[in-house]
Amino acid sequence: MGTAVTLVKDSPPDAPEKRPAAPAAGKRRGRRENLAGYLFMSPWIAGFLLLTAGPMAASLYFAFTDYNLFNSPRWIGFDNFTKMFDDPRWQKSVEVTAKYVVIGTPLKLLLALGVALLLAQSRRGQAFYRAAFYAPSLIGASVSVGFVWRALFSDDAVVDRTQSFLGFHTGGWVGDPNWVLYSLVALTVWQFGAPMVIFLAGLKQVPKELYEAAEVDGAGPLRRFWNITLPMISPVLFFNVLLETIHSFQIFGSAYVVSNATCGPADATLVYTCYLYQKGFKESQMGFASAMAWMLLLAVALVTAVLFWSQKRWVHYEEDAR
Repeated sequence: MGTAVTLVKDSPPDAPEKRPAAPAAGKRRGRRENLAGYLFMSPWIAGFLLLTAGPMAASLYFAFTDYNLFNSPRWIGFDNFTKMFDDPRWQKSVEVTAKYVVIGTPLKLLLALGVALLLAQSRRGQAFYRAAFYAPSLIGASVSVGFVWRALFSDDAVVDRTQSFLGFHTGGWVGDPNWVLYSLVALTVWQFGAPMVIFLAGLKQVPKELYEAAEVDGAGPLRRFWNITLPMISPVLFFNVLLETIHSFQIFGSAYVVSNATCGPADATLVYTCYLYQKGFKESQMGFASAMAWMLLLAVALVTAVLFWSQKRWVHYEEDAR
């Protein structure tokens, strides 16, 4: 028998594995996709830099300068801020704005929630009523609405005649420093459609089984509202409170038009933004106006932070129940 001879080649020493490099075509395709994405985003990026970030940075610089729109800005440090706190009209504008926010925002939200509770029930013509109540919010705080509102609340106008018929002789609200701010409150309350729709969406998410179980236990309408409805829609309520509070701080158009561009009478409608406009564009004190704008931003940020801090006590999210 022959002897089988097996030839075995000496295997080379183990060599480190080489990881395949990413194909160059894949890299080029990724770069093209990124470039296409940036091209599509370029209008927004340009708008943000030119219309938002750029003006904000400029106004922050102007806030520390003496700038009158005609001469070059002159650096004065914190003088605008110290002068602001000593200005009695600035203090008046803060007082008027705070009064408007404290009165107008809760009334608007209460009316919006009340109408949303009515519209959440199945009834004939529900779609018509929803559209009718929402329509004023589509108009917004336009100049035309301001003129109409001024005409309604002027002397011997509709509101004045109605009050006289009912035995209240207060005269026109527009010319009375004690009442003109309440005409602005009435205007913002009248435009309750947007928060109403949000409340309505929240009410639709409340499970009906909870109401049925509460009825079996003998809970009345008020108890069901307090123990079921409010906790279940608390996130929606928080959103509306936050949004409407910020909007109230920014009131300008309605106050400017209703007061006939005077923010009066007797500074009764001198809201913060109205005084800011007067200082910046009527008195050409753009540095002072910029400082006012940043103070408003800080105030709104502070109120927003307080609201977010307080939500832990009264806002109930679905995750918290798990």
